[in-house]
Amino acid sequence: MIGRKKIGWASLLFLVLVALGFLLATYNLLAMIITYRGKGVPDGLNGGSFSDPIVQKPEVVKTTTGGTKVPFHVALTTTDSEYSKWQCRIMYYWYKKVKDLPGSDMGGFTRILHSGSSDNLMDEIPTVVVDPLPIGLDRGYIVLNRPWAIVQWLEKATIEEEYILMAEPDHIFANPLPNLGHGGYPAGFPFFYIKPAQHEKVIRKFYPEEKGPITDINPIGNSPVIIKKYLLEQIAPTWMNVSLRMKDDPETDNAFGWVLEMYAYAVASALHGVQHFLRKDFMLQPPWDLEVGKIFIIHFTYGCDYNMKVTLVKMVNEATANIPDWEQTSTG
Repeated sequence: MIGRKKIGWASLLFLVLVALGFLLATYNLLAMIITYRGKGVPDGLNGGSFSDPIVQKPEVVKTTTGGTKVPFHVALTTTDSEYSKWQCRIMYYWYKKVKDLPGSDMGGFTRILHSGSSDNLMDEIPTVVVDPLPIGLDRGYIVLNRPWAIVQWLEKATIEEEYILMAEPDHIFANPLPNLGHGGYPAGFPFFYIKPAQHEKVIRKFYPEEKGPITDINPIGNSPVIIKKYLLEQIAPTWMNVSLRMKDDPETDNAFGWVLEMYAYAVASALHGVQHFLRKDFMLQPPWDLEVGKIFIIHFTYGCDYNMKVTLVKMVNEATANIPDWEQTSTG
């Protein structure tokens, strides 16, 4: 009789353990599915779109024209030099001028200061301070701090918007900027001097042939780019690592020079299978573009000289001697 009771209790305990194991396995399976769906598949990539009712949709705000607004956060990376601070103040001024105009999808603004310490603009411009690269790692190429700054910001900041615009201090908003991105496809500006096909031998060191054709690498830099936050979270660490590897390779460093970090972003995006809409109307670059029209951003990266008639003169230099015809006229 005692033996039968022991067997009965053992069977009951076994059934309880089996039930608990089943519940735990079910919970883990559901958790895994929800996590996977939460990450999702970039809309329009890998064969289609993805929709999950559990994942909260991005905030959609009705505009005055009756359409919808999908806001993006403006992320401005910068140093604490006096010249950069002067540029940032002007850039932020024009952001505030156009932010709430009809046609704008501009949301919040953050100056990502990669100096490691605060400065005298903290109360004037919304700012997050991040660390620079270790001393000497940038080898005098200060732009190498940009991807590292973005990585740190994404990790420490609370960003309400689903999209991010990566911008620079020498950008001025000339017109209200809508969200040019579409689902899993970010929007970028095609730079005439980013030519992956002409540097295939070098690029294949970082983008091997099994990854795809060289044409998968867009002729862009990281800025200006409007991109979904979760995509940038995937790309940014790769962008940082590819930048450092490129700088460590003398052949690549010599080939890309001051646009090395731009090539690194283009390669990193391709490594993640991300393609960009190429929008020539995203930005203009004087003195090559002489009319603003409906262009959204003015990029003051070249020296601008004027003649006695106060007309902007195009000064051809070594970096821009082979500029294509379509870049020499306004795209507006």
